[in-house]
Amino acid sequence: TNMNIVGIIPARMAAIRFPNKPLATIQDIPMVGHVYFRSKMAKSLNDVYVATCDKEIADYVRSIGGKAVMTKNTHEDAIDRTAEALANIEKETGTHIDFAALIQGDEPMLHPDMVDEMIQPVKNDSSLQVVNLIQKAVSEEEFQSPNTVKLSLDLASNILYFTRVPIPSRAKFKGEIPMWKQLGMMTFRNDALRAYASLPRTPLEIIEGVGMLRFIENGIHIKAAVTEYRTHSVDTPEDLKEVEDLMKSDTLIASYSS
Repeated sequence: TNMNIVGIIPARMAAIRFPNKPLATIQDIPMVGHVYFRSKMAKSLNDVYVATCDKEIADYVRSIGGKAVMTKNTHEDAIDRTAEALANIEKETGTHIDFAALIQGDEPMLHPDMVDEMIQPVKNDSSLQVVNLIQKAVSEEEFQSPNTVKLSLDLASNILYFTRVPIPSRAKFKGEIPMWKQLGMMTFRNDALRAYASLPRTPLEIIEGVGMLRFIENGIHIKAAVTEYRTHSVDTPEDLKEVEDLMKSDTLIASYSS
């Protein structure tokens, strides 16, 4: 009950497929603003920060009353940026953070309950090192797409493997298979996140292009938390247009758009 759990939203302007994406507007609010406001609604978080290497993002976040923490511009993935942000926040505040919740900055349709769902496992068992929010793929197209990170679970709901190809294999099995996919929302115990940042990139991480494999390859267990909520991440300008239409009927915007 006394755990300090902080949400960290990594965001940067230099996205390859969609430059300046965090400040692209949806219903007249920059995308990173939607993520920040919605994350703040989560009951499980003690605080929320946006971690960025860009002054424009930090200035916007502070203009809406939010908190921003500056990080290097050399990070290869969001987890590394989150690890630096964790250390910087602790240094700035002089307060120990027990768990950091990574919330991707390109998920403007995030529901705050999703944050609570990925944090609940560590509230039940504070010895857990990493939790990853997952959900079922809703279509064969989604399951086959290399842009969707698939995974397999053991009998205790620990994640065995991440890959961009469909798993488990259908080669020798004709029945229905579990079609799990990863969401870009994770909860890290402080020491596990620091360990990740100190470890070199691992062979399977490089092959699959999935940072979470660095934990598995180093023997760090990842617990899965399941959500039924559906979101739509923004990776391209085309995604932005689709989300703009979807969010016209969004019920949460009214609580923070005034």
